[in-house]
Amino acid sequence: MIAIIDYGIGNLSSIRNMLKKAGFPDVLITQDKVVIAEADKLILPGVGHFDYGMKQLREAAFFDTLNRKVLEDKIPVLGICLGAQLLSHGSEEGKEPGLGWINAYTRKFDPARIPETFKVPHMGWGDVDIQKDSKLFAAMPTDSRFYFVHTYHLVCEDPADELVSCTYGYPFTAGVEKENILGVQFHPEKSHKYGLRFLTNFVQNY
Repeated sequence: MIAIIDYGIGNLSSIRNMLKKAGFPDVLITQDKVVIAEADKLILPGVGHFDYGMKQLREAAFFDTLNRKVLEDKIPVLGICLGAQLLSHGSEEGKEPGLGWINAYTRKFDPARIPETFKVPHMGWGDVDIQKDSKLFAAMPTDSRFYFVHTYHLVCEDPADELVSCTYGYPFTAGVEKENILGVQFHPEKSHKYGLRFLTNFVQNY
């Protein structure tokens, strides 16, 4: 069973619908720590402000269960957009400490490093460059691209954790992978056939 973590922030239904389209009907949007404790895979979505997202998570009844599932039981977890940023130690967007599951920080796009014609937030389709072998990108079409909407991005302290990069004025980390912990800045649920393949890989290969 796949549990999509509901902490009051994110495109929950669209992720569930994409998973069902991929052929995985056993998907629950949940705040129930019992359901989370029984899940085989976890998805941490999110859109919006970093501090608000972290406060929502920390105040949730399932927070300790979530930490145990990821850090002790090593259940695969996929962070999406803000959910990926929350995996880091913290963000320039706020003051709250992040989950710290990945040795990374969340930084705002540096306007000094992008052309004046480039708008922030970064919105639209982007190609990704795979930085290391990963089952997440198995059998992925060579023309794969994904949909982004974000003002902040991850910066890994350990380059070994960087899974994919994207370029918007300069290369930035668009995805991370460390053991059972995965996160992507793009929205697979908005990325059509490429997102479908990506989510299929997450469910089938982890």
